[in-house]
Amino acid sequence: MKINRNYFNLQDSYLFRTIAQRVNAYKAAHPDAEIIRLGIGDVTRPLAPAIVDAMSNAVREMGDAATFRGYDDGGVGYDFLRDAIAAYYKSRGVTIDADEIIVSDGAKSDVGNILDIFGGGATVVVPDPVYPVYVDTNIMAGSKIIYVNGNEANGFLPPPDVSENADIVYICSPNNPTGAVFTREALKAWVDWALRVGAVILFDAAYEAFISDASLPRSIYEIDGARRCAIEICSFSKLAGFTGVRCGYTIVPREIVSADGKALFDLWKRRQTTKFNGVSYITQRGAEAALGESGLAQCRENIAYYRENARIIGAALTKLGIRYFGGDNAPYIWLRCPDGLGSWDYFDYLLNEKNIVSTPGEGFGKNGEGFLRLTAFGSRENTEKAAERLLR
Repeated sequence: MKINRNYFNLQDSYLFRTIAQRVNAYKAAHPDAEIIRLGIGDVTRPLAPAIVDAMSNAVREMGDAATFRGYDDGGVGYDFLRDAIAAYYKSRGVTIDADEIIVSDGAKSDVGNILDIFGGGATVVVPDPVYPVYVDTNIMAGSKIIYVNGNEANGFLPPPDVSENADIVYICSPNNPTGAVFTREALKAWVDWALRVGAVILFDAAYEAFISDASLPRSIYEIDGARRCAIEICSFSKLAGFTGVRCGYTIVPREIVSADGKALFDLWKRRQTTKFNGVSYITQRGAEAALGESGLAQCRENIAYYRENARIIGAALTKLGIRYFGGDNAPYIWLRCPDGLGSWDYFDYLLNEKNIVSTPGEGFGKNGEGFLRLTAFGSRENTEKAAERLLR
């Protein structure tokens, strides 16, 4: 039996599975403990009413032979949703063509699946610390990984300090796990580098809706030259709370072509339509509603709710004298562990002494050691309780 031996190079356990094992062991030993989960970035607010109404109407359509839908047209997303996404970008001053968008079941899937069009053995640049999926999917694909260092000195926004050419570079802004957001100038440096060496930027914009500072870019396409080198991957999970619904999209401008003149959009479309039959009609109607006037207003109320949670956590950390990043334009708080503690040591301390679940920074790379990630996606009640426990 021949198998992909690259899987043998993965760590034995995925980060969040390891966290779950530790938490479950603690709960088994302390069944009466009230655990507050500020670890995994899963939303808790319900879907906006406009989304619920749209999906309910779509269900009724699916129950009527006259309006029933099967596969979507071509498996790339219904025109109504791709048009709505293009209009959403246009409202922010960014022009993209609906025909450059392919709808999927989420950004996480696209981040891994898009490697298919580059083939095995690509050379990729990955920031450290980083969302583990970027690393693990490239290990699975047999890629050569070059790390660039994010640290306190550069605000966890590494510049293109890369001494060799590469095929792909990953940029996540607002960043998971650090909450840091690239400025226009910093992104322009990466775009210029990618154009110079012939690399493709995979820009993860899953948290763009949390940016409140108008001077900060929410799309890579706000940067001159990006349409010739950048693929943008985005999601409805954080904008509209679709973590349990699953819908995202990837934008591949027509200007991006391989060295032999092949349009990457055509390759990505071929990959998706071969291996994926498309997102359900019901889900796509919900996503369309999320981008409508009332849907966006309601979704932004939920985002404001999470921003306030981040403020509450940040205020508690400030009182404790703990240095942290993020929280203002992102739903994540990235804090330096106090008293020189390691990431897993402080994780265990918060779990055992405060009954708070966090995410140890070490799980995001070597530069994450000594840091911890907290999320603002909990309920207000639990966030306030967690802040009170931190201050005890």
